[in-house]
Amino acid sequence: MSKFRWSSAGLSVLVMVALIVWLATGDIRSSEDSAPEPRNEEASGLPMVEVEQRHATTFEPAVRIQGQVEAWRRLEVSARLSGEVEQLDVELGDEVSRGDRLLVLSEDDRPAAVAGARARVRQLEAELAAADRLRSDRLVSESEKLRLESELASARAELRQANLAMTYLEPRAPFDGVVNDRQVETGTLVQAGEPLVELVQVDPLKVSGFVPQQQVGQLSPGQPVTVSLLDGRELEGKLTFIASAADPETRSFRIEARVQNPDRLRIAGGSASVAIRQPSRQALYLSPALLSLGPDGRPGILHVNGDNRVAFSQVDLLSVSTSGAWVSGIDFPVQLITRGGGFVAHGQEVLPIPADPEG
Repeated sequence: MSKFRWSSAGLSVLVMVALIVWLATGDIRSSEDSAPEPRNEEASGLPMVEVEQRHATTFEPAVRIQGQVEAWRRLEVSARLSGEVEQLDVELGDEVSRGDRLLVLSEDDRPAAVAGARARVRQLEAELAAADRLRSDRLVSESEKLRLESELASARAELRQANLAMTYLEPRAPFDGVVNDRQVETGTLVQAGEPLVELVQVDPLKVSGFVPQQQVGQLSPGQPVTVSLLDGRELEGKLTFIASAADPETRSFRIEARVQNPDRLRIAGGSASVAIRQPSRQALYLSPALLSLGPDGRPGILHVNGDNRVAFSQVDLLSVSTSGAWVSGIDFPVQLITRGGGFVAHGQEVLPIPADPEG
């Protein structure tokens, strides 16, 4: 029993010695004279929101549609009269200029018709001249002279028709283009109206499409157009036509654009994306998640005004995608609420905290 008491006393002595040593070394943590500064939100009692000052940037809007690339001109040159193909001057794929001869048809009896019509004109001109001389001596009646004048006019018309028929024997290109098809060969017998050669003009090109009725009001002839091809290449042009009435089935308006094709790319007949560029304007680019709806269902943004109160401003949506949205209709710069907007109400005073630039 005395052994137990001695052991307890010994332990007490050891604890006292250790305490004296600790106090002697000064290893003691002093308390602060005052309490630590409270956090801002605790001091103000205001909810915090994260804000970021945003400035307007240049936005170039565009009306985007799917379009059809077409040759600027496409024409089937047809026979104006019957005959046999005696000579071919073009092959498939040949480039021709306006006025170039495409082929030659057989003359048959047409030179004789020209000669006969010319002789008839000369004869009637001589008879009319003689009648004028006799008329002065009252040897030819007025009716006889009028008959000769009528016959001469008819003969001259026949001569013009005969000469014109000779020009039809050599069909010529009506515009600069490329021979896209040829329906005849040497020796082919054709009738009037039958197709001979198809010509296409691919520089420039025509791009057509349909614009929804909600966007047609943004368009006007002359606006710049960018055509994006399936292989990534782009062509530039201008809007040339906007339909005055919508298609009754789709309620959309047909448009056409003239696009330059200096390299004569073989893309006529294919599809492409068409961007009709609008005048640039100042706008704000932001994440779609930062958009909210007002009481009337219109989109807007939450921001902090000069009094550190939450404000809601309606915006005009210029372009929206999954990656971002372009909006306008607000004053810049704006203290955009990027975090905490869902926990505050319009008009509520808040404590704005600048957003971390590094995210």
